[in-house]
Amino acid sequence: MSGHLLSTQPEIALFASLAIGFFIGSFKLGPIQLGGVCGTLIVALILGQSGARVSPDLKNIAFALFIFALGFTGGPQFFANIGRGWRYGALSLVEVIVVVALVLGIAAMLKLDPGTAAGLLAGGATESAVIGTASEAVARLGLPPADIARLQANIVTAYSVSYLFGLVTIVLFSSQFAPLLLRVNLRDEAERVWRKLGGDGALAQGQTPAVSPLAARELKVDGAAGSSIGELEKRFGNNVSVQRVMRDRSLIRSQPSVTLKAGDRIVVAGRREALVEAIPWIGEEVFNGGGDVFVEKADVMLTNRAMHGLTLAQARARANPAEGRGVFVAAVTRLDSTVPALPGTQVQRGDVLTLVGNKEDVARGAAKLGYLIPATQKTDFVFLGLGVLAGIALGRLSARVGGIDLSLGTGGGCLLAGLVFGWIRSRYPVIGSLPSAAAQILKDFGLCTFIAAVGLSAGADALRLVREFGIALPVAGIVITLGPALASLFIGRALLKLEVPMLLGAIAGQQCSTPAISALVGVTGNATPVIGYTITYAISNVLLPLLGPLVVGLVSKLG
Repeated sequence: MSGHLLSTQPEIALFASLAIGFFIGSFKLGPIQLGGVCGTLIVALILGQSGARVSPDLKNIAFALFIFALGFTGGPQFFANIGRGWRYGALSLVEVIVVVALVLGIAAMLKLDPGTAAGLLAGGATESAVIGTASEAVARLGLPPADIARLQANIVTAYSVSYLFGLVTIVLFSSQFAPLLLRVNLRDEAERVWRKLGGDGALAQGQTPAVSPLAARELKVDGAAGSSIGELEKRFGNNVSVQRVMRDRSLIRSQPSVTLKAGDRIVVAGRREALVEAIPWIGEEVFNGGGDVFVEKADVMLTNRAMHGLTLAQARARANPAEGRGVFVAAVTRLDSTVPALPGTQVQRGDVLTLVGNKEDVARGAAKLGYLIPATQKTDFVFLGLGVLAGIALGRLSARVGGIDLSLGTGGGCLLAGLVFGWIRSRYPVIGSLPSAAAQILKDFGLCTFIAAVGLSAGADALRLVREFGIALPVAGIVITLGPALASLFIGRALLKLEVPMLLGAIAGQQCSTPAISALVGVTGNATPVIGYTITYAISNVLLPLLGPLVVGLVSKLG
């Protein structure tokens, strides 16, 4: 592409950065994958040598949409975990404290400017959103425009170099080195925890079981004759449900008070392990039916406070048998990650539970748990617009602490507004529709458009910074990544007594590293690390971006 064409039509440079960047980011080397964000940044830095520049207004709008959507989708989980998930949440605080201390120490040692220090924070913590909040903070330092442009370019360059090495470090540490330090076989540990939670065999994250954990069978009553349906279901912990009763070619409505007779043909449905236990006691299996019982499947946002922190087994045991009868949890989704729906799995407010059962059973269960998530593709732009406006207004607030001017900026304001508006949506589901697919496109396109814009504007400053510091930036990225990971490993195991798979998942989450959790799940062979990952990921996704202005302010103050 000619430099003149790119400089006169910057939209070509923008979309070329996105297309080529995502293509490059899609390649994997073992468990390592750059991803679209880093790929876009690298391409934008190269194309930026042509002089192509994207309007600052577009850059600011894209970042505001990205970070509002980030807060919106994480709001329910953030507020659910900020207090009760304290053992995992403490690791996010460890991440924040250690990362800030390391960044300030390295900045003093290498005499870094505020932009380079903030870029190391973003890259070492593998949190791209810091680029936006730090860039805004640099713009408020009151420096000449040329100096502001140079510092903002330093943020991007330091991020791109340190992110590469930070990413490799956290992936290898969480999946390979940490188990060696703890002297455990990670796959064996994960299988033990899986079985402790009530799982039967291992299932990797993202895989679909060849055999469903829920099943139905048609049986001819023998041993259960004389027992009522309610007694039968209670005997097996209400993990099975009699869905249909056929007696002398007449269909009888299945109710707990109905007494079964020898020769009745009944359809029993429920969790497979309970069904296997129940069949010999009930009678003989009839091999011609039962597979059509589960006719309704619905996603429900959990909002019931009494359910928060309970395992699925505890929730079923505490439920009124009449209310919980015939409805089963087939899947638990938390922050777009699938958490294993095992009897020992703890559920949290903000989880999305996939309920399976007859239509009336699912509707009854949904009313007790929270609210049904409607299958809509429409976005409530009134709610979205008001949320972004509230974030912009919040970002204009500032305070002076210890001689340092601190302000949330548009990024921090929109993040906090997104959290609150996402929480409001979870409490009042009739307003604020933002389907997950729409939220994802806002996050992906918003962030990568912003990243491409700042990469294009970095220009020749990128090469200057790399020549100036050389190998120091990659080494600093490794140190900033490894420091909090090692501290969390010690604190999580020795003091908090966390199970190893969940602890390593939490370490991946405190770094907001999707490649790390993917590698972990591949090594463990099941989804147990995701349980720890989702909590720290939700909290760190809020705390780390807010550190951008703090580091810029501290480093500029310290000289």
